[in-house]
Amino acid sequence: MQLIYIVPQSHCVVLERFGKFSRTQRAGIRFRLPLLEKIRYVDNWVDVANKEGWIIEMTEQQTDTPSRQCHTKDNVPVTANASVYWRITDPRRAIYEVDVLPVAVSDVALNALRSNIGALELDTVLSERHELNQKIAAQLSETAKKWGILFTRVEIQELRTAEDVSAAMLQQMDAERRRRAFVSEAEGKAAAQIKIAEAEKQAVILRAQGRAKALALIAEAESNYLEALQKSGLTDGAMQALIAQKYIDGFDTISRNPADKVFVPNSFTGLFSFPMPSSGAENSPTEQPSAGE
Repeated sequence: MQLIYIVPQSHCVVLERFGKFSRTQRAGIRFRLPLLEKIRYVDNWVDVANKEGWIIEMTEQQTDTPSRQCHTKDNVPVTANASVYWRITDPRRAIYEVDVLPVAVSDVALNALRSNIGALELDTVLSERHELNQKIAAQLSETAKKWGILFTRVEIQELRTAEDVSAAMLQQMDAERRRRAFVSEAEGKAAAQIKIAEAEKQAVILRAQGRAKALALIAEAESNYLEALQKSGLTDGAMQALIAQKYIDGFDTISRNPADKVFVPNSFTGLFSFPMPSSGAENSPTEQPSAGE
């Protein structure tokens, strides 16, 4: 057995004295006390996290769990496995607190994977794989401290369902796509109707504003017209003329629709029976014929 040896970078060697843990040797040229100290071998780790069975690796390791069938919360069978990334932080605990560290890492990661999948429905498991990885890593943290290791991350590699479940999922996905298409089409039609209604509203407002301006201009023109007639001394005649004009304009308005029935008065005598102005001889009083004549 070697007395002087070299420990590589990021590796260590554990020494025992009389069957008990003695000390840990890090990278560099190292030696042990003959007959008193013995190097602790980890042959049962196979080729995981060690070299030649006695140089323990402190670098990050990868362990692939075997595929196992799990059942989701909605009782759907799922075959799953994962890759676990971990590294040794305390060689003493890694050797003495657990029997075969690599096997234990694989088993505890697989159990955490199965328990977390069993707490979720299938849709959640498939859509939230990243969150599921984080939950598994967090669940393994307490065990990692006890074993002197650190789980850096967990990545689910496989999630496989039965053929009938896959076919049902495809049908569900197709139905969901059709539903989204219908919703998008309905939202588009609703948006278009809103735009049309808004445009019609603006058009009504503009027409009303235009009509209001037109009526204001008409009223101003009529006011100017009446004022001009009043200045000419024909006040009563001006009022009668304006009323007559309004009366005639009213017939023009109500007769524009061919489908409407319009009743026209037989005589306009009452409408135009206002006194007309006269001048000169026409303004002199006429003689009334006597009873004899």
